[in-house]
Amino acid sequence: QVQLVESGGGLVQAGESLRLSCTASGRTFMGWFRQAPGKEREFVAAISRTGITPYYADSVKGRFTISRDNAKNTVYLQMNSLKAEDTAVYYCAAAPYYPTSYTQTGAYDYWGQGTQVTVST
Repeated sequence: QVQLVESGGGLVQAGESLRLSCTASGRTFMGWFRQAPGKEREFVAAISRTGITPYYADSVKGRFTISRDNAKNTVYLQMNSLKAEDTAVYYCAAAPYYPTSYTQTGAYDYWGQGTQVTVST
């Protein structure tokens, strides 16, 4: 059983930054998704085990950075220049291998409990 523990959410003003963290062990591929009220869960970013290859949704490219510290079994999502439309519950997800469909929720077999990010204007 893999347990994902997220932290770092909160309430910020538009233009400010937040860093989310997710601890997990034994997983090759890690991703972040988000779900706003009344909307489907959507892909935000993902990263391979080596950390060399990050992937981003177009909506966050240039503002968010995903990284990982394998020594700490932790994946980070640095979120800069936050906008009101970034408001959502953010979920960490883990896959046991490198999925070709990394933007799809079905590619991941473990999920965190979610952390709320609220951006006010």
